[in-house]
Amino acid sequence: MGMQRCLFLKETMSNILITSAGKRVSLVKVFKNEAKRINNKLKVFTADANPKISAACQISDQSFLLPRVNDPMYIDKLIHLCTTNTIGLVIPTIDTELKVLAENKQKLMNSGIIPVISSLELVKKCRDKRLIHNFFKSKQIEVAKEYSKNNLEFPMFIKPYDGSRSVDTFLILSEDDLTDYHLNNEKLMYLEYIDHNDHHEYTCDMYYGLDGKLKCAVPRKRIEVRDGEVNKGKTSKNILWETILHKMSFIEGARGCLTAQFFVNNKTSRIVGIEVNPRFGGGYPLSYLAGANFPRWILQEYLLNETISTFNDWEDNLLMLRYDDEILVKDSDA
Repeated sequence: MGMQRCLFLKETMSNILITSAGKRVSLVKVFKNEAKRINNKLKVFTADANPKISAACQISDQSFLLPRVNDPMYIDKLIHLCTTNTIGLVIPTIDTELKVLAENKQKLMNSGIIPVISSLELVKKCRDKRLIHNFFKSKQIEVAKEYSKNNLEFPMFIKPYDGSRSVDTFLILSEDDLTDYHLNNEKLMYLEYIDHNDHHEYTCDMYYGLDGKLKCAVPRKRIEVRDGEVNKGKTSKNILWETILHKMSFIEGARGCLTAQFFVNNKTSRIVGIEVNPRFGGGYPLSYLAGANFPRWILQEYLLNETISTFNDWEDNLLMLRYDDEILVKDSDA
């Protein structure tokens, strides 16, 4: 079915939709550049719950309003949007979309629409930090030690098992810092604190082909983070990169871009797996600028039915320094 659908898309050269576009201006620009290189008539559209005040929606070929993903009509409205605008590829960007799109993947494909997304089973694992810990262990990668309420060690780190963007996370230095909220919230996990003075934190952008095999992995050192997203980062071909190539060379159900977070001890080189998000991360543009062209590979696999080779020739030690920019919209009624 997947291969037939790729041939279908090749014949029609379907347009691309990036959902929940928000402020992902760089990602939209990258897809537009790569789409034009394949076919000058290809369009990159965006959708958002409030496109009038989405920066990314202002620079796409056209933007559309879609309800939030918890709306019962979300999938039907997405299908209608795609079929009326010759959209064949959907690129999700936020965690809350992933399960709904994965659950409805066949329904979308029946309408000639491919969401570039991993399997429902893998998406569920990634959304549950408890399950992703088991995943890392199955790949012989360490995870932070987890404590029970009756056997806590300090300092420790608390986070929700289904959270994202660093929401509801707490550094607990001593027992005095604990509150009823920490102890009574069933979604919170109690974890070994990974001291940032002793570890470097990395986000790794990984591309998995239609065969589930790892084609490229780019670790990015997180030098400065703002609102859960990297603001300053640097690519690094290091022991983490070698470990990922060896231990995560195949993931059942993995498709397209996966973004994983790790800590690496400065002295012992101990690697600790933290989480995996089966979507483009906010810092992916650094990997793209280093040469890891995930958008082009998506278009080659899903539009042109081409096979992607392993790629390791990305630029090492490339530093990204982000800054705020402005997009002005004249006569806006937002």
